[in-house]
Amino acid sequence: MGDGKVTMATKPTITPGSGRALVPSDRARAAIVGRLRAKSGTIATAIVQAIGEAHPWYSDLDADSRSWISMIVSAAVDNFATWFDDDTDEDVTPASIFAVAPRSMTRQLTLGQTVDLVRTSITAIEREIDELMPKPDRGPLQTSLLYYSRQAAFAAAEVYAWAAESRGSWDEHVESRIVDAMMRDRIDDDMLSRASTLGWPASMPVAVMVGERPRAKDHPAAVDALHQGAEVIGRQALGAVQGEHLVAVVSAGDPGNASSTVPDSGSIVKLAKQLQACFGTGPIVVGPAVAGLAEAHNSAAEAASGAAVVNAWLEHPTIVTADSLLPERTLAGNPAAQQALVNVHQQLVDAGSDLLETCAGFLDHSGSIEATARDMFIHPNTVRYRLKRIQEVTGYSPTNARDAFLLRLALTLGRLAV
Repeated sequence: MGDGKVTMATKPTITPGSGRALVPSDRARAAIVGRLRAKSGTIATAIVQAIGEAHPWYSDLDADSRSWISMIVSAAVDNFATWFDDDTDEDVTPASIFAVAPRSMTRQLTLGQTVDLVRTSITAIEREIDELMPKPDRGPLQTSLLYYSRQAAFAAAEVYAWAAESRGSWDEHVESRIVDAMMRDRIDDDMLSRASTLGWPASMPVAVMVGERPRAKDHPAAVDALHQGAEVIGRQALGAVQGEHLVAVVSAGDPGNASSTVPDSGSIVKLAKQLQACFGTGPIVVGPAVAGLAEAHNSAAEAASGAAVVNAWLEHPTIVTADSLLPERTLAGNPAAQQALVNVHQQLVDAGSDLLETCAGFLDHSGSIEATARDMFIHPNTVRYRLKRIQEVTGYSPTNARDAFLLRLALTLGRLAV
């Protein structure tokens, strides 16, 4: 026996403008649906033909894409009939018409083209209803179609919104992995292929910049700001927040020439100044430009090494090249920086003993030309000439305090390496 309670059946919610609302009789509505389904193949064919005639982009699609559109159209006609028959079934919605096609269709068709698809389809269905269906059926079907078409348009927008959000999340994930692999010196063909999916040209020169991340922005916002900043100046950028740093990989060549030459450090510093607002308030360390993304790990290693020691140079500029931090990087034990200074010593050796001796003597005499000349038994003008030659050979001037510090370390490391 029961407990004496009477359970009331819950009435289904009837959507205004739906088939159930327009034709309350299940028997009459089923009869209309039966006649509509009998014509569904003819209606679907007419829709596809109308799309091909109205939109030139349809003929440019490949066979698979056109096939998927035909399936979407057939699903739309069938779904409309099912929805008109019983709109209270939650599984029957206009959104389900897009479920028959793969998500990759959102890459084949733009949102505008999909709107064209929906609009043309609805117009064709209206025309076919007027031509194929009995007169008593036309009124409720046309009225119901108005509501259904609106829901279909909303469904299309939702599909593209979801695709854009998913694609954005995936692109962020791929971008972060590429930058991480670059910092770890693990760029391979797989990573280069992933970069190409983000539209990155493989042969474009690049430079890596490492600076503080903007404090006012979370991680995605910081990278988005970098993308926008690079776009403003006609560049491309990959970015990732790692700890307290924002790592930026920026196209460094001529924006109009994918195979342009590798720019010098001065050009990269100017580029960094244009992107300075994308970083925090601290220094930005710039690695050297390299020929392409496959070599970007070299620039990244130098920029990261410099960022770790930049504060040891109290008078550092806001934007500083990794090469300018060779002394600090060397003292911190960076092998690449140590080798770079050994190479400076070797440049002096190759240029002749006179330059090497003059450089050592000038530094030993605290930068006094006259004292150096007396000690070497040469004219002061000869010392001046040799100092100029030292700068031409190495790129560093013994008369500059910062360069003198670097040259002193270069001489010491060079002697130890012999």
